[in-house]
Order: sequence, then C-alpha cells, then structure tokens
Amino acid sequence: MRAAALAVSLALAAGCQPSAPADGAAAPAGSAAQAEPAPDPAAVAALDGTFDPERDPEADLQLAMAAARHSGRRIMLDVGGEWCSWCHRMDAFFRDDAELHALRDAGYVWMKVNYSEDNENAAFLAQFPDVKAYPHLFVLDADGKLLHSQFTGELELDKGYDREKFDAFLRAWLPPTGDQAGA
Repeated sequence: MRAAALAVSLALAAGCQPSAPADGAAAPAGSAAQAEPAPDPAAVAALDGTFDPERDPEADLQLAMAAARHSGRRIMLDVGGEWCSWCHRMDAFFRDDAELHALRDAGYVWMKVNYSEDNENAAFLAQFPDVKAYPHLFVLDADGKLLHSQFTGELELDKGYDREKFDAFLRAWLPPTGDQAGA
C-alpha cells in the first residue's frame, strides 16, 4: 500500500515540474512558463525553514504564489512559532515519513508564518480566520485565495500526528490534476 502511495506521490511530483520542449525551443508565447520565470529554488525552500519573526509574510506569500503558479501546486501556510512544541512535532512528523513528505511537497508550497511575542504578524494574519491553537494550517490556491482553514488538533494522535488523517487532509486539498504545470 505504501509503495503504491509513494509511486503516486512521485508521479505527482514529476507532474508538478514544467516540461521543456525536447528540442530546446522556447515555451509558446503567452504560456505560464514564459510569463513568469521560475522562482529561485533556494528562496522557495527557505519558506519552510524556521518560524522567523524577521521574515516578511507578505513578500513570502508573493514568492509562494509565484512558485505555486509555476509548479501547479497550492500553498500551505503553517502558522506557529519556534516556541511551539507541536510545530516541532509536525516538522519531525514529515521529516520521519518520506512518503508523506513527498506528497506534501508535490502538492503544496509550504510556507511558515511566525506567530510569537517578537512578531505576531497580526496585519498579515488578519486576512484569515482566527487561529485558536498552533500550529494552524491554511490552504490557499496559487493566487493566494483561502480554500480551507485546518485546526491541526484534529490531525493529532497521542503525542504526535495521525498519519492516515494527515494523508487524507493533504490529498483532499491537492490541486486538480489539470491545474499542474506541464499537464
């Protein structure tokens, strides 16, 4: 079962990458690949670094939107802080489950938004529903429109996260296959 799911995840990941013409020709005029260059992969990866009170979530969201449009993914805002033990548990949960991590990265641009005493990012977070506990996840489309607000307590099991529930949550909000770049 897990091998089949991993194959699906890897196929999704492959489908998220824009395909270049075999002859090296430029993308057709007006195509998404030509209209918006691919964001710097290191900058996109940094969106899922730490909960940094110095980061600008508005600028980060613009980068996440560009990456999501380029790759056909959605955006997952992960709101929390370095002070949050459950935030660290979620990071470890994905780090320890390569299959689920691959599914997550195939379908979503993961973006951490700091909420702490140092910076509550109140102006940025005011555009979303209230957060009652941390971490909290917001699913956005590639244009930044809110699709879903997820209380992560519903995804917990004992002192960690429930793999089946998290898998179902991620799959429920994957972008439609036709929206992925290169599809």
